[in-house]
Amino acid sequence: MVTVQIDNTAVIDPAQQTDIDKFEQMLARYKAGEIAEDVMRVFRLNNGIYGQRQGGTRQMVRVKIPAGIILPEHFEALAHIARTHSRGWGHITTRQNIQFHFVELDEVPDVMRTLAMVGLTTREACGDTVRNVQGCHLAGACPHEVLDITAWAQAAAQHFLRHPYAQRLPRKFKINFSGCATDCGQAMFNDIGIIAATREVEGGVEAGFQVYVAGGLGATPHPALALEDFTPREELLPTIEACLRVFDHDGYRDNKLRARMKWLVEKLGFEELQRRIFRERKFLLASSSWPGGIPEMVRRHGDAPAGQLVGVAATPVGQGVAVSIAGRAPYQLWEQANVVRGAAKGTVSAYAWARLGDITAEQFDALADIQRELGAECRVTNRQNIVFRDLADSELPRLFDALSAIGMAEPGAELLRDVVACPGADTCNLAVTQSRGLADAIGDRLDEEGLAEVGGLRINISGCTNSCGQHHASDIGFFGAERRAHGKSAPGYQMLLGGYVGDTQIHFGAKALRLPARNVPDAVVRVVRRFTAERQAGEEFRHWLERQGGARAVGKTLDDLDEFPTPDNGPEYYVDFDETGPYQAVIGDSECAT
Repeated sequence: MVTVQIDNTAVIDPAQQTDIDKFEQMLARYKAGEIAEDVMRVFRLNNGIYGQRQGGTRQMVRVKIPAGIILPEHFEALAHIARTHSRGWGHITTRQNIQFHFVELDEVPDVMRTLAMVGLTTREACGDTVRNVQGCHLAGACPHEVLDITAWAQAAAQHFLRHPYAQRLPRKFKINFSGCATDCGQAMFNDIGIIAATREVEGGVEAGFQVYVAGGLGATPHPALALEDFTPREELLPTIEACLRVFDHDGYRDNKLRARMKWLVEKLGFEELQRRIFRERKFLLASSSWPGGIPEMVRRHGDAPAGQLVGVAATPVGQGVAVSIAGRAPYQLWEQANVVRGAAKGTVSAYAWARLGDITAEQFDALADIQRELGAECRVTNRQNIVFRDLADSELPRLFDALSAIGMAEPGAELLRDVVACPGADTCNLAVTQSRGLADAIGDRLDEEGLAEVGGLRINISGCTNSCGQHHASDIGFFGAERRAHGKSAPGYQMLLGGYVGDTQIHFGAKALRLPARNVPDAVVRVVRRFTAERQAGEEFRHWLERQGGARAVGKTLDDLDEFPTPDNGPEYYVDFDETGPYQAVIGDSECAT
């Protein structure tokens, strides 16, 4: 495969060129001692450049992929960055971003320029800003959707990029879109979650939205609450901006730990929060930034739902869906587990599985080639994979062969082996455990036990309590914690069970028990074995869990795993996954709360 060269003659959007020029100027002034460290940190974060645990001049660069939409030229630019400026690979986040680590600060303007040449940006990917606007990765291809939310998510991303109110908020602000109540976009735990819905009107049915506000994960998760029964399409963007303005005016600025939108519910009460948002929306018409009416992006691209193809059974989607694996041939396994059918357009979608959310430079280049050859759409998913869309059934064997050649054809997108993890202590200042190493160990253990292809279960891992790995919202979740045993520090995890997001509701996982890191894979195997043996036909994990008495009751059956041998008898218990030396819980200065 020939590596595609980046087109250095590409025209860069003037606004992006201004961002790049300013970053170069600020960097020069910072290096000359003219700009204080704390000022440069805020500027750097607002431009998507994040410090790493390793310190020094090595940075993490976060690339926004609005609504997860990714093009062949995007893949090629990402390949170039991975190969030239990072460590040979990039990482998909749970918010449809792509991150690169160990990028030298001096090289950041070149990275920004490479991205700008293909229309991508890092602007507002970090910091106290409106972050990447997410959208369901099957939007426009899902047989269950009420509206195709693609253009709506793009319009919101476009409206709030460089928006005056989106630059120095009390804290970060996250917006998610889903096309139906299944909520594959995970709207129910965000500052604003938008779910397409309908209402009966005289003469028929009107499609619009339900807007949910003040959701969040982190150490104190909070479910998003319905702002009103129904929001008409013409009122959606003004509603979002009104929420943003109220957050900017009333959010805590002196205590970053209580500065998210969810804390306004406690501060004001939900009825007062609603009143202020509706008042702001009512008078927003007088603002120069009023975004009312149907956005031009939506007028141009439309938002009609994909619909369901008559005579073809629609593939069930969402958390808890049981995936039936009948065949044993590799193609059969992949086709049954990774393909979504049922859109009236007559096309199918198929997942390319990225282990731990990682994609190498060579894989990025290959994905671009495959996408061009098949004329497919591609989107980044919030479970750290890539989905190919607008495919014909006849193209699936070719896609499978091409993905097999680059190690991305594992049947895993909705199977148990698809473990989601944050970067953890590999690069994050706040993480106390190597969550990626644990995810790898769990995947290997499930493979060994013949359980990796169990469907309808999700495992998510965070290296600390902050839930970047979204451990609260998965069937089986873990967050890292330091343990003490026999006078020594050791890596450990809190196990949570029963998390769920879907059906316009969210249930946060409940604590089951604490475990030594080394015993977590065994605990997962035991819970999964018990679930598969005891569940009733079609029963979801959370309902099985209720029948067993809840998370604590199931956790009690694992008490024997919450034991540390002495350092002499079990030295591996005192070394974290992917580490070679004794465990230390080292926490650096947080830029999450800057």
